[in-house]
Amino acid sequence: MINKYIIEFKQLIKIGVPIFGSQMSYMLMGATDVIVAGRASANDLAGLALGTAFGNAIWFFVSGVIFSVTPIIAQLYGAKKFIEIGKKLREILWIALFLSIFIVLIFMNLDLILNQLPTKTAITKISGDYLKAVSVGTAFFTVYTCLRCYSEGMTLTKPIFVIAFCGMLLNIPLDIIFVYGLFGAPKLGGVGCGIATSIIGFLMMVVLIIYINFSKNYKKTKPFSEFTPFSIETTKEVFKLGLPIGIGIFFELSMFSGAAIILSVFGEIVVAGHTVAINIASLFFMVPLSIGLAAATRVGNLIGEENPIQAKFASFSAIYLCAFTAFINSIIILIFGSFIVSLYTNEIPVKELAATLIIFAAIFQLPDGIQMGALGSLRGYKDTFTPMILLFISFWIFAMPIGYFLTNYGFNGPLEAKGMWYGMIIGLSIFAVLAISRLKWIIKKNLSINYS
Repeated sequence: MINKYIIEFKQLIKIGVPIFGSQMSYMLMGATDVIVAGRASANDLAGLALGTAFGNAIWFFVSGVIFSVTPIIAQLYGAKKFIEIGKKLREILWIALFLSIFIVLIFMNLDLILNQLPTKTAITKISGDYLKAVSVGTAFFTVYTCLRCYSEGMTLTKPIFVIAFCGMLLNIPLDIIFVYGLFGAPKLGGVGCGIATSIIGFLMMVVLIIYINFSKNYKKTKPFSEFTPFSIETTKEVFKLGLPIGIGIFFELSMFSGAAIILSVFGEIVVAGHTVAINIASLFFMVPLSIGLAAATRVGNLIGEENPIQAKFASFSAIYLCAFTAFINSIIILIFGSFIVSLYTNEIPVKELAATLIIFAAIFQLPDGIQMGALGSLRGYKDTFTPMILLFISFWIFAMPIGYFLTNYGFNGPLEAKGMWYGMIIGLSIFAVLAISRLKWIIKKNLSINYS
């Protein structure tokens, strides 16, 4: 039994480490945009932040739909249905194309909403122009994400990491060129980050297409060997799996947005301190997130192989590994928390509050890590609808109401930011328990299936 767990730990690490590198690269791209725009002007930073807030809500929903490609391809790969994988990819690329058009149209017209906000005209102008500039790039990233999930579903995660890492490095000079108008380029301020992102998105998509087309690792699936028309059945499959993922991501992100809104009445110091703590928690979450994404691939492969027993070990290995890495993250945060906070801000009141909240961020890691292991495994089983419901219950029936009450009233007075963190930790803990319970039921169900 121990050997089975060791096998799965090795597989999850093998698949997950490049995914971690990719996720960090994507995060650093965003960080570069913020740093470069922030040094241009306060308005450019605010405009970029506002535009990103609106854009990310749409992008993460769409990307959630595309994430369904991983378990679909993973199960086919496990079943060694290589020709069907190529056919399925070509059918899904039609969906990615339509979603790309949808994103462009939405982003091009988001300024209609932005102009209604009680924000300085200069800031909303930058936000609207940024979203228009980044819209084409987001369309490219939609196709790229589809191809990325296809590759990851076949456990080919290293090429994705290399491309993402190179994209992150190239993003730095492009940001500087277009923000500050170097080498004959127009000086665009924060809007220049959108131009840079669009160029990066196009290049990453093209490079991945070329690599897939010529690499021997993909030959047996014949991804671009022939024309395949749009498929209603595949579209239904993608949206059946992907819509719950996208909506679930929305429930999670909206919880964090809601928390910031609730805390905003307590002033900028509280919001700033809370934001620092959330950013630190999110940074460390990249490790269990990568393991969870790896679990979706590994469990999907094993189900495709008709090996539900090993899939069971893979699922629990993912939870154990996520729990272990989350525990290590917690220790690191507790030991180095004050130092990490100091990297974010020099303002004493913000540092003091963030240093207090960092303890909550450390505790936060444990349920957040465990739930990611369970959630990733459930995706590998193609179980996405029930987890979406459980996310809503955990975050919006428990986390937000409890957080709101403790923040504003408490039992002996308002707890402010601490109250919201109590609520989020409780909500995440509930979801972790519910997700594990659901996973156990799915595992039991699959073990009872006669694959002969």
